[in-house]
Amino acid sequence: MTTSTRGADKVPAVLVLEDGRIFRGRAYGAVGATFGEAVFSTGMTGYQETLTDPSYHRQVVVMTAPHVGNTGVNDEDPESKRIWVAGYVVRDPARTPSNWRSRRSLDDELRAQGVVGISGIDTRALTRHLRERGAMRVGIFSGNALPDEGTMLAEVRQAPEMEGADLAAEVATKEAYVVPAIGEKKFTVAAVDLGIKGMTPHRMAERGIEVHVLPATATVEDVYAVNPDGVFFSNGPGDPATADHAVSVMRGVLERKTPLFGICFGNQILGRALGFGTYKLKYGHRGINQPVQDRTTGKVEVTAHNHGFAVDAPLDKVCDTPYGRAEVSHVCLNDNVVEGLQLLDQPAFSVQYHPEAAAGPHDAAYLFDRFTSLMNTVLMEGQRA
Repeated sequence: MTTSTRGADKVPAVLVLEDGRIFRGRAYGAVGATFGEAVFSTGMTGYQETLTDPSYHRQVVVMTAPHVGNTGVNDEDPESKRIWVAGYVVRDPARTPSNWRSRRSLDDELRAQGVVGISGIDTRALTRHLRERGAMRVGIFSGNALPDEGTMLAEVRQAPEMEGADLAAEVATKEAYVVPAIGEKKFTVAAVDLGIKGMTPHRMAERGIEVHVLPATATVEDVYAVNPDGVFFSNGPGDPATADHAVSVMRGVLERKTPLFGICFGNQILGRALGFGTYKLKYGHRGINQPVQDRTTGKVEVTAHNHGFAVDAPLDKVCDTPYGRAEVSHVCLNDNVVEGLQLLDQPAFSVQYHPEAAAGPHDAAYLFDRFTSLMNTVLMEGQRA
């Protein structure tokens, strides 16, 4: 429930966590009430891409950087057509944006899209609380008719949890569309949209790939109707344990040994397709400064993350799966969480983070080249045969 009201920065607001912790501040963005899972993002920039990332559906994002909104909002950086976060928490919002690309303030954009937020709270204390207690349900309430604390807490505890949430179809495209190759077309890729960011097909298009973006409900027959040289599974929100349809489609791709690449939710789908389990992280990885090691090269990358679930696969051995041998290819250096998988007997791999780097560092851009190389190898082998 939201109402768009100017002068929201003077309206009292309250943030209530499901364990009873309360923070008091001022309304930021729309005035009203909102609920979701409280998570924190450690990025110091890229808030516009974060807000419009479909993977944040039903999550209330806490920004650890104290100053937010300095560069305003432009029309070039959104990763989708709308803001997806359920709520937004900042400490010290910019009074006036300053950037040559800025078209409006972040506060105005949140208000226009009905996103309830809160400012002026100790986000460092809130982040420490979430690190110690784990991500949890939260509510933000603002306006003159704030309910009492007991009512707010009861409403928060009635909100749905992220565990068991099946959300990909809620954010994915309803109709297939094509992102044409930039320059000479070299390959065709079928991309299953589970919550894809706009920069991802663009990164492939830069490499001469024509990308057919398909709904989350696409079948194996839909995937192969575009005659793909490779198949891609995107990022997305929700619990991978609910994604039985996507797992079934991916197994159909693996059976055909088509080059396959998955990121984020797609990594978890590959894990399930290979027979591994998934589990919920205590507070997840979110931000653009997460260190990951590519175990195939030994290189350490600084990467962009947004995930609250992970694959439960052994780090110390090669595993036999129905589709050949598999191993963990990437690992987070902060906590040893699985950040990538690869098959050794056919062309399929995935990573748990965001190589499209919007926003974020470009250390992982090579993964799109790796995907291109796989498709080229398979194509050349087919021509020789």
